[in-house]
Amino acid sequence: DERYGAFGEIMPQDEFYLLIQAVDEFELVYLDKDFVAQAKPRLQEDPIISDFILNRIKEGVDQDRLKQLIEEEGAEGLYVGEEIVGAVRRAHDIDPNLSAHVMVENLVSKASSALALLYAVKNAGISPEEVEYTIDCSEEACGDMNQRGGGNFAKATAEIAQLSHSTGSDVRGFCAAPAHAVMVAASLVKAGTFKTVAVTAGGSTAKLGMNGKDHLKKGLPILEDCLGAFAVILSENDGVNPEINAENVGWHAVGTGSSPQNVIASLVTVPLAKAGLKVTDVDYYSPEMQNPDITKPAGAGNVPEANMKMIGALAVKEGDLERKELAAFVEKHGLPGFAPTQGHIPSGVPYMGHARDSLLKGEIKRAMIVGKGSLFLGRMTNLFDGVSVLMEPNSGKEETSSVSKDEIRKLIAESLRDFASGLFESR
Repeated sequence: DERYGAFGEIMPQDEFYLLIQAVDEFELVYLDKDFVAQAKPRLQEDPIISDFILNRIKEGVDQDRLKQLIEEEGAEGLYVGEEIVGAVRRAHDIDPNLSAHVMVENLVSKASSALALLYAVKNAGISPEEVEYTIDCSEEACGDMNQRGGGNFAKATAEIAQLSHSTGSDVRGFCAAPAHAVMVAASLVKAGTFKTVAVTAGGSTAKLGMNGKDHLKKGLPILEDCLGAFAVILSENDGVNPEINAENVGWHAVGTGSSPQNVIASLVTVPLAKAGLKVTDVDYYSPEMQNPDITKPAGAGNVPEANMKMIGALAVKEGDLERKELAAFVEKHGLPGFAPTQGHIPSGVPYMGHARDSLLKGEIKRAMIVGKGSLFLGRMTNLFDGVSVLMEPNSGKEETSSVSKDEIRKLIAESLRDFASGLFESR
């Protein structure tokens, strides 16, 4: 089936509109009743969609009501082709941060994130109640005029995925945010703060037009016509699954500089040197996995390949590679870009599911997830950004101490009493 894959699915647009209404908590989404009658039976066949979600979908309204919302009340239309099948109304009369436009963006992000999160929990073989913390790392912001990016997408999405035992928060960092979030999640688990953490991000409607306008300028159709979303579950060591190496992360520091060489060095060669590894010791690198079939016609080139060439050049500089081996290195250790150009979505993390499978099968020994981001877009700084983490085979389940903290305290107290008693007797 072309719809369902190893880790998730490509949900059709009409069914996704129903999911957008299902995640809406404030009755902002209206759908045509005939459209609902046609699309809902198909959504019901999706095994990941629960009755909890289906029961949140309303019967729908007539076309006159949809036109009134769009023409008189400032709502944004939802279309199939040129046909209006729904509308999203504004959440406040004058607040620009709760306009219909913003609500569409945020509900789309929430809905797609929820879908990915449902699959992540199912694929991990855990119950929703086991997730204790959720981190959202999308590129949207939710809030009102008094706090434009107040949040919290993570907790809102966890509610839809019925992660009833989870709290959470949002991590932002443009395209680098997923790598930041994975690093934070791994650290929370390693520290014992939470046993199971979910990292998730929904798609961005704004990115649909980002490359599309350049395609149209060149007489091409809009090649990018899909959203992207991802979710990953990180939990305490089970003695089987691959590990995130939380002790040897790479990061672009404030003082690193913005030259491509400095950026890649801080994310790749510096953490590898710290771990006592060479560039060639990593089987696969996953940096910015945008699909070149989309980015090349838009003038952005083959982004994954460009990153791999820079990593290879640094390997030559470090003496890990002969110059004549550079082309073969890119072919052997690089990956073809396959992710939608959703900004944050391609940034390293799309390979994590495949890397897990390869590590479990013993096909590879090490993979590096590299997230990079351009912070100048927010007009707060010209600094670049990036974080990298290593995925490695399981090193064996850590043995829990057979002596509890209370028992240790008791032993210390007894030792101190014996010591004090000895001092008293010696006098």
